[in-house]
Amino acid sequence: MKNVLAKGNGKGNGYAMFIGRYQPWHEGHRWLIDQALNEDKKVLLCIRDIESDEKNPWSPMQVMINLFDELQDLIEEGKVKIMIIPDIESINIGRGIGYDVIEHVPPQEIHDISATKIREQMKAEGKL
Repeated sequence: MKNVLAKGNGKGNGYAMFIGRYQPWHEGHRWLIDQALNEDKKVLLCIRDIESDEKNPWSPMQVMINLFDELQDLIEEGKVKIMIIPDIESINIGRGIGYDVIEHVPPQEIHDISATKIREQMKAEGKL
């Protein structure tokens, strides 16, 4: 299910932008971008430029490399682009913004995926 929070101009020729830390990339992230890809939209993944810490063990450049490895086929097909952006504190819109603002509501099994639990498991297995 998706909720359109703000409606754009309907041109539909741009990218569906997703902003995140992707620490690490997991099936919940993939489900999210698949919502756009399944509608034949191109995807722009924006990695927040944040300092490494306990919750963010990978640098933005390491995250970018991980995403390239995971999504290489989609990148080569021109369906996905990846970039690092400055860290953000909010997303602000005005009227007549020219693009949709969409909230995707995942099924429960996707909602329950926890990057924190994935990182904890990776640490326990010596992979982090």
